[in-house]
Amino acid sequence: MPLGTLDRAPPPFFRQGPSALTKLIFFAALALFLMVADTRFKVVEPLRQALAILLLPLQRTLAVPVQMWEGGSDYLRGLARARNDERAALERMAQVAERAARTDQLALENTRLRALLELRAAVVVKSAPAEVLFEAADPYSRKVFIDRGLQHGVSPGSPVINEAGVLGQVTHAYALTAEVTLLSDKDAAIPVINTRTQQRSAAFGGSTGGGMELRFMSGNADVQVGDVLHTSGLDGIYPPGLPVATVSAVQRRAEAGFARITLVPTANADGVRHVLVLEPLSVQLPPRPAAAMEEPARAARPGTAGTVRRSASAPGNAP
Repeated sequence: MPLGTLDRAPPPFFRQGPSALTKLIFFAALALFLMVADTRFKVVEPLRQALAILLLPLQRTLAVPVQMWEGGSDYLRGLARARNDERAALERMAQVAERAARTDQLALENTRLRALLELRAAVVVKSAPAEVLFEAADPYSRKVFIDRGLQHGVSPGSPVINEAGVLGQVTHAYALTAEVTLLSDKDAAIPVINTRTQQRSAAFGGSTGGGMELRFMSGNADVQVGDVLHTSGLDGIYPPGLPVATVSAVQRRAEAGFARITLVPTANADGVRHVLVLEPLSVQLPPRPAAAMEEPARAARPGTAGTVRRSASAPGNAP
């Protein structure tokens, strides 16, 4: 074969074009140009939007298995939570039903015992809702004003409570408003009973930090931290059984005859908006024996009416 007929061109594998450094510089410059052009002139924005539209069906198709897996997992978790909630609700319903049955049985037994002992029925306390208007301006007292007064049936001495317990007592009643002295006031006092020991005492306000104190308790009194105090109902104002305070600290001193017992009110008066004003218990209680016997004795006393008439017609008053 003649040498002139041989192809002297190197095969494509051995062909050499631009160097790698040249290609790197070119493509780096091209990328930089495209980034600047896209940032300043939004050149690639139409291409990006078209590509996003074309790839949207593919993205949604690829996301279907993931969504199905997540949806199935959420369904199974929700089903498990629903079963647990149903089980807890059934347990609570059973407890409430048992408690209601015991309550009905105790109420029936209470009615029978009262009928057997000829005791008067429990006093039904009337109540009226009210809203706190503002707090008193005196910095040394804890008093608030409510939007109910004499025209709404609110009288001085009416207890004021909320959903947590006793807040205070109406000390001054005006035509449309009333002043409520809170339990944490320095002049406030309320008779209480320890629900654990059934020991009666008196709680006073004015303690540091807006709390209360259980005063005049002996140093060896059976009072522990955490004891709950309720109203005793012996004062004829507060109905019995209302939450008042909880014992927070007990300090027993050997040199002192009384213990220092600090209380935390059950009802927080700070930020309270709506309250309930109760009718004083003394309104529905029967008159005391001394007062009940005084009226007939005064009416049957001889010479009472004549004395009044004679004083009216005394010589100095005669015309």
